[in-house]
Amino acid sequence: MDTPLKGQVAIVTGGARGIGRGIALTLAQAGADVLLADLLEEPLAATADEIRALGRRAAFAKVDVTQAVQLEGMVSQALSELGGLDILVNCAGVISISPVSELTERDWDFVMNVNAKGVFLGCKAALPHFRTRKRGRIINVASIAGKEGFPNLAHYSASKFAVVGFTNALAKEVAREGITVNAICPGIVRTYMWDRLSDEWKTQGESIEESWQRHQLTLIPQGRAQTPEDMGRLALFFATMDNVTGQSVNVDGGFTFH
Repeated sequence: MDTPLKGQVAIVTGGARGIGRGIALTLAQAGADVLLADLLEEPLAATADEIRALGRRAAFAKVDVTQAVQLEGMVSQALSELGGLDILVNCAGVISISPVSELTERDWDFVMNVNAKGVFLGCKAALPHFRTRKRGRIINVASIAGKEGFPNLAHYSASKFAVVGFTNALAKEVAREGITVNAICPGIVRTYMWDRLSDEWKTQGESIEESWQRHQLTLIPQGRAQTPEDMGRLALFFATMDNVTGQSVNVDGGFTFH
């Protein structure tokens, strides 16, 4: 097995399930040891076991990404338990569905705090270590909703647009310090979030499964959904490329072009 990340350590927030899990397993398959951070304790432990089954070391931490002290502790745990930190993947995210006219300030703040502030705090926690080493890979998970707005998801789109802009700006700040910063923009991936959207957007008499199938066929030019493993492969690319930085790359089956 090709192991380009052998001897490296990665942190993946939101790593318990979905896209985060897919990225974590892909990095582990490429040789990385992984610290998983999430609020979901049972799935955290299960994903850690999967990583260990691949012959890699795994640790996990219950972390609220809106709390700076917890993210600083996460980085310290990676250094103490796994012996280093080479790759940070900020994947923790939330979604809610509401037109702006009915959107509460509380829901706006919740989505923005997890999706945008959480990325900022994660990067800030890892940067001192990366700067000391003069090397690091930061991979933020944004969304195609960070490049194109969607009705009833204005707050979610705003949070992901923020991630795209933040990624590009930070990449320029640290470009000469051996640190790259890039973003993955997933398209339609069968996760808990998309099950919620399929339920919200189903037509009268349509099941969630039928809604999901319809959205794949009508929205994606390739006619099929993307997978967490697809996002993992792009994360691996970013983790191994020295001269790619400041980019936000879509993995969406042709849904968007920018």
